[in-house]
Amino acid sequence: QVQLVESGGGLVEAGGSLRLSCAASGSRLSLNAMGWYRQAPGKQREFVATITTGGTIKYADFVEGRFTISRDNAKNTMSLQMNSLKPEDTAVYYCNAQTRFMGDTINYWGQGTQVTASS
Repeated sequence: QVQLVESGGGLVEAGGSLRLSCAASGSRLSLNAMGWYRQAPGKQREFVATITTGGTIKYADFVEGRFTISRDNAKNTMSLQMNSLKPEDTAVYYCNAQTRFMGDTINYWGQGTQVTASS
């Protein structure tokens, strides 16, 4: 089992910045890709960014160079630096981590942290 705890959400004015963090814990922790997803009210959860153990990074198109994902494999932590926030970035942001077991990919999710960018 993997437990994920997010922190760092909050309320900022449009154009401001926030840094989200995710800490993973559990027995015999062996994480593969980690990432961030978000869900705005009335919308489906959507992909934001992902980073592999080797450091390969992907971003959603809407990031447009404003967010930076990073991770510390030794500490099992991940961060998302968000700059130039827009009102449309307002959502609950979820940390995701993947492990492999018997050939299957298992997804774990954090409880989510609210990000609000006011106009």
